[in-house]
Amino acid sequence: MAVELEKIVEELNLGVRCCKDRLSRPVSGGYVGDLLSDVMANSREGDVWITRQIHPNTVAVASLKEHAAVIFVNGSEPTAETVSRAEQEGVPLLVSSMPGFEVAGRIYKMMNP
Repeated sequence: MAVELEKIVEELNLGVRCCKDRLSRPVSGGYVGDLLSDVMANSREGDVWITRQIHPNTVAVASLKEHAAVIFVNGSEPTAETVSRAEQEGVPLLVSSMPGFEVAGRIYKMMNP
């Protein structure tokens, strides 16, 4: 079951670092990973990507794969260059102090009540 990105942001109390106007996107799944080649090979369009990788290449991968958003976990904050690139590409960047396991579990539970 798809869930609107805005609902995930609200339920998990995520910080929005850019693209607030794109939170109406549907989220159809998720992918947890820090290895860019793995994410490129295995994630899907509409996924939220949960990672600690804060550099600009995350935006390139998220844009290429048409992810709904990138969620940085464990208190990771995207670099200024990453935020700038995400604004250009229209990729919402979200942050959480929770570990990736918890973020993924909570999103999974929302999508599979």
